[in-house]
Amino acid sequence: MSSKTDVKTQSKTSLLTIATSMCAALYAIGAYMTAYIPSPWGFGQFRPAVIIPAFFATIFGPMPAAVGAAIGTLIADSTKHGYLYPGSYMAAVWGNFVGFYLFGYIVRKKFTWGRFVLASNVTLIIANTIVAFLYVFVFKFLYLNDPKFVGLTSDTLVFLSIGLTLWFFITELPFVLLVTPVLIRAAVAVSSSIVPENLRTYSLREELPKTTFSLAMLIPGIIMVLIGLATTYTELGSLMSLKPETLIAIQILFYGSGIILSALGVLFYMGQRFLWQTVPVEKPKNKNKKQHEF
Repeated sequence: MSSKTDVKTQSKTSLLTIATSMCAALYAIGAYMTAYIPSPWGFGQFRPAVIIPAFFATIFGPMPAAVGAAIGTLIADSTKHGYLYPGSYMAAVWGNFVGFYLFGYIVRKKFTWGRFVLASNVTLIIANTIVAFLYVFVFKFLYLNDPKFVGLTSDTLVFLSIGLTLWFFITELPFVLLVTPVLIRAAVAVSSSIVPENLRTYSLREELPKTTFSLAMLIPGIIMVLIGLATTYTELGSLMSLKPETLIAIQILFYGSGIILSALGVLFYMGQRFLWQTVPVEKPKNKNKKQHEF
């Protein structure tokens, strides 16, 4: 009995080790592919590759995703800059580790698509907030002593960190909500033996809550448009203390991302309604009752 238990433990450990390595490698490759697409501030990158650790967090749990995401982002950032990049191990590593550990923790115990949507939003908000604030206040302000940042007030640095957080969030959320469920569905169909039992009981076609997924994109989209309007017609724009061209780029970002997220929410709802609507299954007839009638 003990030997069987040891074999199962070793097998599970090996599987998690392999999953962690795969997550790190795939995330490093995926992140590097978009590493040269920066935010409007000139730092922080466009990273749809967050779908990879989100997938591993759902399938294999918190630790493989957290460690894989932390290592993967360090590899991608360091490869881009040509050396072990301090901005990565001082900011991005910690945000990715905490965020995707939390993602796996939320969905692992009892998976539902509603919990997946919750994990997506909570993870991206918390992880990106950690990355943005550590990057601005620790790496840029303290470590590099960048004159461009040292000359800014604390309020402006906070606005900058919040803006970077929002940029990360709105450019990553659609990919996690739209692409990751497809990957999860494929994993359930192809490799059901390594998929948790509670995850196997759910089907993309049968249990995907169209209203929840739609609102998860529609609400942030509306908020982004409102923030764009606030930067245009209120004092919020001047409080950011940014160059006019940078402020215009940020306003375009908020308007554009808000419209796109809102449109995706509506389209997803319509797609669910017309394309992914569950076909009712006909109930089998009661044979005993039929025999009794004869």
